[in-house]
Amino acid sequence: MKILITGGAGFIGSAVAKQLMERGDRVVLIDNFNDYYNPRLKEDRIKVFLKDCRKGYKLYRGDIRDRKFLEKVFTKEKPHKVIHLAAMAGVRASLDNPALYADVNVMGTTHLLDLSVKCGVKNFVYASSSSVYGNSKKVPFSETDSVDTPISPYAATKKATELLAHVYSHIHQLKTTGLRYFTVYGPWGRPDMGVFKFIENIIRGRTIDVYNFGKMRRNFTYIDDIVSGTIVALDADLPCAVMNIGGDRDEALLDYIAAVEHSSGKKAKKRLMPIQPGDVPSTVADIRKLKKLGWKPSVRIQQGVKNFVEWYKWYYKV
Repeated sequence: MKILITGGAGFIGSAVAKQLMERGDRVVLIDNFNDYYNPRLKEDRIKVFLKDCRKGYKLYRGDIRDRKFLEKVFTKEKPHKVIHLAAMAGVRASLDNPALYADVNVMGTTHLLDLSVKCGVKNFVYASSSSVYGNSKKVPFSETDSVDTPISPYAATKKATELLAHVYSHIHQLKTTGLRYFTVYGPWGRPDMGVFKFIENIIRGRTIDVYNFGKMRRNFTYIDDIVSGTIVALDADLPCAVMNIGGDRDEALLDYIAAVEHSSGKKAKKRLMPIQPGDVPSTVADIRKLKKLGWKPSVRIQQGVKNFVEWYKWYYKV
């Protein structure tokens, strides 16, 4: 098959592309290489991380808000399926620029859904987020829970994309699956994420900010498990679905930090802080729905963090 991946130079996008090419699919990547974090990392995911892929790929540099650009890509490439991962990410940054998040995440997704219908795309898999659950006190989070009370612009835009996908499935019979990702980490990760910053700052002897005074819990999900789950959803061709994709263990943030200390051989200098606006103290996933498709996470944080630390030292020449 030919798979179009938006955000193809991103953390998840490049890793999914690599796995798809290794199994023999053709891949078309779209990315605008913006400066939300250092674009050099995105360039290196393309040049270094994907350089050994046997079948190769096509890369288009452009913005998903640009309708004419997208029309040219769809018309020329005629993808069989779409994995839509391009977005403005991050809860805290969305508080400062909500209009940009709405423009990219909502309008960009609308363009892609519309063109997927017009071009006969067989399945449209897209990135949602665990942030849609807001401050829900019920754990683990289930796909049947109400997600009508997001607490950040980012979360609201992700909820909006789920609603849009439902509309296109209902009206146009476009097969769509939204994946609510839970705290993704691992080699080639995003430098803006706390799971990356902890490794960077601990290795370099800097103080780390630990919010909610360390009383945070997450389903830390290793990138390889995210990739396999995304591809399972791609292959399933479900009529219209939303499902959680996260680790199968409820882990304390302080346990993740301890794993970084162990793998790096450095002691963390912690600055305990109150919880930040838009953040939530606990995100724990009920993953039974995706497990029914034959997927399950396999990488524990001890091994995942070890791999992440080793990659960080290699890539940044520490």
